[in-house]
Amino acid sequence: MNKYLTELIGTFFLFLTIGLAVTGHAAEAPLAIGFALGVMVYAGGHISGGHYNPAVTIAVWLRGKCPTADVASYWAAQIIGASLAAVLVSRFNGHGSVGSFASTPKIFAAEFLFTFALCYVVLNVATAKANAGNSFYGLAIGLTVFVGATVVGPISGGAFNPAVAIGATVLGLFNAGSLWVYLVAEFAAAATAAAVFKFANPNDR
Repeated sequence: MNKYLTELIGTFFLFLTIGLAVTGHAAEAPLAIGFALGVMVYAGGHISGGHYNPAVTIAVWLRGKCPTADVASYWAAQIIGASLAAVLVSRFNGHGSVGSFASTPKIFAAEFLFTFALCYVVLNVATAKANAGNSFYGLAIGLTVFVGATVVGPISGGAFNPAVAIGATVLGLFNAGSLWVYLVAEFAAAATAAAVFKFANPNDR
């Protein structure tokens, strides 16, 4: 089950990035999309192989490196992940903008999702036994922030960090009345990422 959850999460963030970058006409869309795939492969490769693509799953299966019993479940996880992301992209692109950034629910969702992504990547590349001693963890973490800032920066400001949210509020970049949204979303995302990591890496204590 942990493999399928990993495929769902990776495909979700890949398509969320594609959807938001393309519909938002982000100048860095190709980079953000490529980096999103890269960081999710770094994060989940040791668990599921980091396919995030039914065609890749077929190729790996034909190569003999994916059990036949996993193929349909990988596909289901990938399709569900992309579909959930598509629903969220349509919600983000709907009406309801207020002031410089989006409405409170959109700010919460943007900060929660990409703080989760950041913590999820950190836990998998910097703390997982399977990735111990790697040389890519800093790059993966930094690129996760780049992806988030590119696709949801216009929605929430792209803090993904309570200290950054507080600093931006002191500087006057964020509305002080919205600070609680950032803090709740980011701490909730961190706790969720830790729970997902422990589920997906049951032997990593």
